[in-house]
Amino acid sequence: MAQSELHLKKVFHDAFRHFGGGRRRFIPDIDVIEVRFYPYAGLHHTIRVRAGRVYVRISDLLRIAPPEVIRAISFLLVARLVSRKAPSEHEQVYRSFAFTPEVLRASDIARRQRGRKMISTSTGRIYDLEKLFRKLNRKHFDDSLQMPTLTWSRRRARSILGHHDAAHDTITISKMLDSPEVPEWFVEYILFHEMLHIKHTARIIKGRRYYHTPAFRAEERSYPRYEQAQKWLDRVIRRRHELRARAA
Repeated sequence: MAQSELHLKKVFHDAFRHFGGGRRRFIPDIDVIEVRFYPYAGLHHTIRVRAGRVYVRISDLLRIAPPEVIRAISFLLVARLVSRKAPSEHEQVYRSFAFTPEVLRASDIARRQRGRKMISTSTGRIYDLEKLFRKLNRKHFDDSLQMPTLTWSRRRARSILGHHDAAHDTITISKMLDSPEVPEWFVEYILFHEMLHIKHTARIIKGRRYYHTPAFRAEERSYPRYEQAQKWLDRVIRRRHELRARAA
Protein backbone atom coordinates (compact mmCIF):
# COMPACT_ATOMS: atom_id res chain seq x y z
CA MET A 1 0.00 0.00 0.00
CA ALA A 2 1.37 3.39 -0.98
CA GLN A 3 2.18 5.73 1.89
CA SER A 4 -0.07 8.43 0.42
CA GLU A 5 -3.03 6.03 0.37
CA LEU A 6 -2.37 5.01 3.97
CA HIS A 7 -2.18 8.68 4.95
CA LEU A 8 -5.60 9.34 3.39
CA LYS A 9 -7.12 6.44 5.31
CA LYS A 10 -5.64 7.74 8.57
CA VAL A 11 -6.99 11.24 7.94
CA PHE A 12 -10.53 9.96 7.48
CA HIS A 13 -10.20 7.60 10.42
CA ASP A 14 -9.23 10.59 12.58
CA ALA A 15 -12.33 12.42 11.38
CA PHE A 16 -14.57 9.51 12.39
CA ARG A 17 -12.92 9.39 15.81
CA HIS A 18 -13.38 13.14 16.24
CA PHE A 19 -17.14 12.91 15.73
CA GLY A 20 -17.47 9.72 17.77
CA GLY A 21 -19.53 8.14 15.04
CA GLY A 22 -22.29 10.73 15.38
CA ARG A 23 -25.83 9.50 15.92
CA ARG A 24 -24.96 6.25 14.21
CA ARG A 25 -22.12 5.52 16.66
CA PHE A 26 -20.17 4.34 13.64
CA ILE A 27 -16.37 4.46 13.93
CA PRO A 28 -14.98 2.13 11.27
CA ASP A 29 -11.61 0.43 11.49
CA ILE A 30 -8.99 1.99 9.30
CA ASP A 31 -8.82 -1.19 7.21
CA VAL A 32 -12.40 -0.79 5.96
CA ILE A 33 -11.91 2.79 4.77
CA GLU A 34 -11.16 3.18 1.07
CA VAL A 35 -10.15 6.62 -0.23
CA ARG A 36 -9.49 7.33 -3.88
CA PHE A 37 -9.14 10.35 -6.12
CA TYR A 38 -11.75 10.22 -8.87
CA PRO A 39 -12.03 12.14 -12.19
CA TYR A 40 -15.36 13.82 -11.50
CA ALA A 41 -16.68 16.46 -13.87
CA GLY A 42 -15.85 19.27 -11.47
CA LEU A 43 -15.10 19.73 -7.79
CA HIS A 44 -17.23 16.93 -6.39
CA HIS A 45 -16.66 14.53 -3.48
CA THR A 46 -18.68 11.61 -2.09
CA ILE A 47 -18.67 9.32 0.93
CA ARG A 48 -20.78 6.16 1.26
CA VAL A 49 -21.08 3.16 3.54
CA ARG A 50 -21.74 -0.23 1.98
CA ALA A 51 -21.80 -3.46 3.96
CA GLY A 52 -19.74 -1.91 6.75
CA ARG A 53 -17.09 -0.49 4.43
CA VAL A 54 -16.53 3.21 3.81
CA TYR A 55 -15.99 4.37 0.25
CA VAL A 56 -14.64 7.88 -0.26
CA ARG A 57 -14.19 9.48 -3.66
CA ILE A 58 -12.42 12.84 -3.81
CA SER A 59 -12.15 14.94 -6.94
CA ASP A 60 -8.75 14.42 -8.54
CA LEU A 61 -8.46 18.21 -8.67
CA LEU A 62 -7.47 17.92 -5.00
CA ARG A 63 -4.37 15.83 -5.74
CA ILE A 64 -2.34 19.02 -5.53
CA ALA A 65 -4.05 20.20 -2.35
CA PRO A 66 -1.93 20.66 0.79
CA PRO A 67 -2.51 18.27 3.74
CA GLU A 68 -4.67 20.73 5.67
CA VAL A 69 -7.15 20.89 2.78
CA ILE A 70 -7.40 17.09 2.61
CA ARG A 71 -7.96 17.04 6.34
CA ALA A 72 -10.64 19.71 5.98
CA ILE A 73 -12.57 17.80 3.30
CA SER A 74 -12.35 14.62 5.38
CA PHE A 75 -14.02 16.36 8.31
CA LEU A 76 -16.66 17.92 6.05
CA LEU A 77 -17.55 14.61 4.40
CA VAL A 78 -17.60 12.58 7.61
CA ALA A 79 -19.67 15.26 9.36
CA ARG A 80 -22.25 15.05 6.60
CA LEU A 81 -22.31 11.26 6.79
CA VAL A 82 -22.84 11.09 10.56
CA SER A 83 -25.21 14.09 10.67
CA ARG A 84 -22.89 16.33 12.66
CA LYS A 85 -21.69 19.87 12.12
CA ALA A 86 -18.06 20.20 11.13
CA PRO A 87 -15.90 22.85 12.86
CA SER A 88 -16.13 26.08 10.88
CA GLU A 89 -12.37 26.29 10.43
CA HIS A 90 -12.43 23.22 8.20
CA GLU A 91 -14.95 24.78 5.83
CA GLN A 92 -12.89 27.95 5.74
CA VAL A 93 -9.72 26.02 4.89
CA TYR A 94 -11.46 24.05 2.18
CA ARG A 95 -13.12 27.08 0.61
CA SER A 96 -9.91 29.12 0.68
CA PHE A 97 -8.40 26.47 -1.58
CA ALA A 98 -11.41 25.42 -3.67
CA PHE A 99 -12.34 28.98 -4.67
CA THR A 100 -8.94 30.14 -5.82
CA PRO A 101 -8.90 31.22 -9.50
CA GLU A 102 -6.63 28.30 -10.41
CA VAL A 103 -8.88 25.63 -8.91
CA LEU A 104 -12.06 27.22 -10.27
CA ARG A 105 -10.53 27.34 -13.73
CA ALA A 106 -9.45 23.68 -13.47
CA SER A 107 -12.95 22.77 -12.31
CA ASP A 108 -14.56 24.51 -15.28
CA ILE A 109 -12.18 22.75 -17.68
CA ALA A 110 -13.02 19.40 -16.09
CA ARG A 111 -16.73 20.08 -16.46
CA ARG A 112 -16.33 20.93 -20.14
CA GLN A 113 -14.13 17.94 -20.90
CA ARG A 114 -15.76 15.28 -18.70
CA GLY A 115 -19.31 16.47 -18.18
CA ARG A 116 -22.26 15.89 -20.44
CA LYS A 117 -24.73 18.64 -21.23
CA MET A 118 -28.19 17.57 -22.33
CA ILE A 119 -29.19 19.73 -25.29
CA SER A 120 -32.55 19.47 -27.01
CA THR A 121 -33.58 22.47 -29.12
CA SER A 122 -34.04 26.22 -28.83
CA THR A 123 -37.22 26.09 -30.91
CA GLY A 124 -40.24 25.13 -28.83
CA ARG A 125 -43.84 24.52 -29.75
CA ILE A 126 -44.74 28.06 -28.75
CA TYR A 127 -41.57 30.06 -28.15
CA ASP A 128 -38.24 30.35 -29.97
CA LEU A 129 -35.47 31.01 -27.43
CA GLU A 130 -33.00 32.35 -29.99
CA LYS A 131 -35.54 34.89 -31.22
CA LEU A 132 -36.29 35.97 -27.64
CA PHE A 133 -32.57 36.20 -26.84
CA ARG A 134 -31.92 38.50 -29.78
CA LYS A 135 -34.86 40.70 -28.76
CA LEU A 136 -33.69 40.99 -25.14
CA ASN A 137 -30.04 41.45 -26.13
CA ARG A 138 -30.94 44.35 -28.39
CA LYS A 139 -33.36 45.95 -25.91
CA HIS A 140 -31.52 45.53 -22.60
CA PHE A 141 -27.86 44.79 -23.39
CA ASP A 142 -27.11 46.90 -26.50
CA ASP A 143 -26.36 43.66 -28.40
CA SER A 144 -23.28 43.21 -26.20
CA LEU A 145 -23.88 39.57 -25.21
CA GLN A 146 -22.70 36.72 -27.37
CA MET A 147 -25.44 34.16 -27.80
CA PRO A 148 -24.72 30.95 -25.85
CA THR A 149 -26.25 27.59 -26.64
CA LEU A 150 -29.95 27.95 -25.87
CA THR A 151 -32.10 24.94 -25.13
CA TRP A 152 -35.41 23.91 -23.68
CA SER A 153 -35.04 21.34 -20.92
CA ARG A 154 -35.91 17.76 -21.78
CA ARG A 155 -38.18 17.49 -18.77
CA ARG A 156 -40.85 19.84 -17.51
CA ALA A 157 -38.75 21.09 -14.59
CA ARG A 158 -40.91 22.70 -11.91
CA SER A 159 -38.48 23.86 -9.25
CA ILE A 160 -35.86 25.52 -11.48
CA LEU A 161 -37.22 27.46 -14.44
CA GLY A 162 -33.90 28.55 -15.88
CA HIS A 163 -30.20 27.80 -15.52
CA HIS A 164 -27.01 29.33 -16.91
CA ASP A 165 -24.05 26.96 -17.17
CA ALA A 166 -20.90 29.00 -17.68
CA ALA A 167 -18.68 25.95 -18.16
CA HIS A 168 -20.72 24.76 -21.15
CA ASP A 169 -21.82 28.27 -22.21
CA THR A 170 -25.45 27.16 -22.11
CA ILE A 171 -28.78 28.55 -20.96
CA THR A 172 -31.51 26.00 -20.29
CA ILE A 173 -35.14 27.05 -19.86
CA SER A 174 -37.74 24.72 -18.37
CA LYS A 175 -39.94 23.07 -20.96
CA MET A 176 -42.86 23.83 -18.67
CA LEU A 177 -42.75 27.45 -19.87
CA ASP A 178 -43.16 26.50 -23.54
CA SER A 179 -46.92 26.67 -23.21
CA PRO A 180 -49.71 28.91 -24.51
CA GLU A 181 -50.75 29.33 -20.85
CA VAL A 182 -47.46 31.11 -20.09
CA PRO A 183 -47.23 34.72 -21.33
CA GLU A 184 -44.30 35.60 -23.54
CA TRP A 185 -43.17 38.42 -21.26
CA PHE A 186 -42.72 35.92 -18.42
CA VAL A 187 -40.56 33.61 -20.55
CA GLU A 188 -38.56 36.70 -21.47
CA TYR A 189 -38.11 37.55 -17.80
CA ILE A 190 -36.70 34.11 -16.99
CA LEU A 191 -34.37 34.31 -20.00
CA PHE A 192 -33.40 37.88 -19.04
CA HIS A 193 -32.44 36.61 -15.58
CA GLU A 194 -30.15 33.98 -17.08
CA MET A 195 -28.63 36.50 -19.49
CA LEU A 196 -27.71 38.63 -16.49
CA HIS A 197 -25.55 35.74 -15.30
CA ILE A 198 -23.49 36.15 -18.48
CA LYS A 199 -23.02 39.87 -17.81
CA HIS A 200 -22.55 39.61 -14.05
CA THR A 201 -20.19 36.70 -13.46
CA ALA A 202 -20.01 35.06 -10.04
CA ARG A 203 -17.86 36.75 -7.40
CA ILE A 204 -15.80 35.09 -4.71
CA ILE A 205 -16.22 36.82 -1.35
CA LYS A 206 -14.59 35.35 1.76
CA GLY A 207 -14.36 31.91 0.22
CA ARG A 208 -17.94 31.81 -1.05
CA ARG A 209 -19.19 32.09 -4.60
CA TYR A 210 -22.00 34.63 -5.05
CA TYR A 211 -24.07 34.52 -8.23
CA HIS A 212 -26.72 37.11 -7.34
CA THR A 213 -24.63 40.13 -6.43
CA PRO A 214 -26.16 43.52 -5.54
CA ALA A 215 -25.37 44.73 -9.07
CA PHE A 216 -27.11 41.66 -10.50
CA ARG A 217 -30.23 42.21 -8.37
CA ALA A 218 -30.36 45.92 -9.17
CA GLU A 219 -30.30 45.28 -12.91
CA GLU A 220 -32.80 42.43 -12.58
CA ARG A 221 -35.26 44.83 -10.95
CA SER A 222 -34.92 47.12 -13.97
CA TYR A 223 -36.83 44.58 -16.06
CA PRO A 224 -40.02 46.48 -17.06
CA ARG A 225 -42.40 43.82 -15.73
CA TYR A 226 -40.31 42.66 -12.80
CA GLU A 227 -43.00 43.15 -10.14
CA GLN A 228 -45.59 41.51 -12.34
CA ALA A 229 -43.25 38.57 -12.90
CA GLN A 230 -42.82 38.08 -9.16
CA LYS A 231 -46.57 38.15 -8.63
CA TRP A 232 -47.07 35.70 -11.49
CA LEU A 233 -44.60 33.34 -9.85
CA ASP A 234 -46.40 33.58 -6.51
CA ARG A 235 -49.94 33.36 -7.82
CA VAL A 236 -49.62 30.73 -10.52
CA ILE A 237 -46.52 28.54 -10.41
CA ARG A 238 -45.91 28.28 -6.67
CA ARG A 239 -49.57 27.62 -5.95
CA ARG A 240 -50.02 25.13 -8.79
CA HIS A 241 -47.05 22.95 -7.98
CA GLU A 242 -46.77 23.62 -4.24
CA LEU A 243 -43.09 24.25 -4.85
CA ARG A 244 -41.04 27.42 -4.87
CA ALA A 245 -40.42 27.99 -8.55
CA ARG A 246 -37.31 30.03 -9.08
CA ALA A 247 -34.79 31.10 -11.64
CA ALA A 248 -31.33 29.85 -10.71
